Amino acid sequence: MRPMKFKCPGSCHGNTPQLEIRRCPECGNEIEMFSVDMKAECDRCGFTVYNDIRQCIEVCTHAEECLGAEMYRKLMADKELSS
Repeated sequence: MRPMKFKCPGSCHGNTPQLEIRRCPECGNEIEMFSVDMKAECDRCGFTVYNDIRQCIEVCTHAEECLGAEMYRKLMADKELSS
């Protein structure tokens, strides 16, 4: 039996962005967020929703390798602007 190779879930973010529809916790409006977006703002009330990838790049030592240098720099710049 061959060992299963681990594949980080974040690695798919850099290839083909995935659209996710989330609900605003404030007003219930639908918010469109792509997997490469750090955050999205509700069109109705202005509430800011953050993507799970933010936590990934903050804690994973392989985030730059996983996402690619260009995407990693973009997400880190977005993170700095939102801090």
